[in-house]
Amino acid sequence: MKEYQYNIFSPYRVCPLGAHVDHQHGLVTGFAIDKGVDLYFDVRSKMADGRCDPHVHLESRTFEGTVDFDIDAPSQVREHHWGDYARGAKYALRKRFELRRGITGVIQGSLPVGGLSSSAAVLIAYVMAFAKANDITLQPFEVVKIASEAEREYIGLNNGLLDQACIALGKKDGLLFLDCDSNDWRIIKRNPEMPEFEIGIFFSGLTRSLVNSDYNLRVYECKTAAWNMLAYTDQPLKTFDKTFLRDIPKATFEKTRIAMPARFARRAEHFYSEYRRVRQGVTAWETGNMKLFGKLSFDSCESSIHNYECGSPELIAIYEIMRQLPGVYGGRFSGAGFKGACIALVDPAYKEEIQKVLTEKYLEQFPEYEKTFQVFWVKPDDGARFV
Repeated sequence: MKEYQYNIFSPYRVCPLGAHVDHQHGLVTGFAIDKGVDLYFDVRSKMADGRCDPHVHLESRTFEGTVDFDIDAPSQVREHHWGDYARGAKYALRKRFELRRGITGVIQGSLPVGGLSSSAAVLIAYVMAFAKANDITLQPFEVVKIASEAEREYIGLNNGLLDQACIALGKKDGLLFLDCDSNDWRIIKRNPEMPEFEIGIFFSGLTRSLVNSDYNLRVYECKTAAWNMLAYTDQPLKTFDKTFLRDIPKATFEKTRIAMPARFARRAEHFYSEYRRVRQGVTAWETGNMKLFGKLSFDSCESSIHNYECGSPELIAIYEIMRQLPGVYGGRFSGAGFKGACIALVDPAYKEEIQKVLTEKYLEQFPEYEKTFQVFWVKPDDGARFV
């Protein structure tokens, strides 16, 4: 392999509590993990006439084809190709900074799994690389906001800040706690009394694309629930883009839930119950109570299934199997929960038995995934960084 001057490692992320609420300005938690994306790159040299070379040339060890564009030119429309993430990073950075120097690089991921926010990991890597090439100093939370903006405005996914925050801010010895309304965040160090754990990732074998799933539809349903509550209580409506469940007290929901269509009431119920679970989960984590923390993660998944109504038959099967297994503290769907993977917080002493039994029981139900179902074991890690 060619030697490159720079290497950025941008980790994948898991979110044990705080599912589907970041886009409604809720409370979330998460870890960066020790698997992710590596971007190897060189900054382009000056051209013969002394000007900066603006060209970007990228290759992938995962996807076919190459990506070529100039970093000093406006981003064109999406091409529905893996290069859109690099163009999206350029788009969001150019709104703030002058970009003159491009890069030559190659990107590769370490897990072929949906549900770990690989798209956000890739975007953060590109934002950091383009900033480095153009002598731009960014604080970690600036990287979070720029990468999130790229995904919303260029890629077209109406996300919050959860994925990018876990990837950029994570620490291996703590849990990220983020308020998506104020953007206040902190790392809660592991309590010395907490038992050892590892994170199991159980990949259903079914891949997904969030932009083409019901992810955006759920965001609109949450906002419609908020609009219903405001309308029923004769409060002024805001535009849809400025309407969030976080701004409406739970007491208003209790008063109005019976009047709104049931599907919107279920979305709001998930939001308010998840807010409570995250609060309880943070206390459990601070006191080292992994049993309670895990139970809350299971409860989060129950609400995801019944109130948020996500989860394919495959993911629900994995969740129901792992709930019964000794050594599993808790877990839920990873990511948006439409296809992808489940995650579990696991006592390392039970890893082999969990993998064996879960694989057998899942493939009894879904033998068609025998070649694609996979189990991975990971640990919390530090956030995106130059290696």
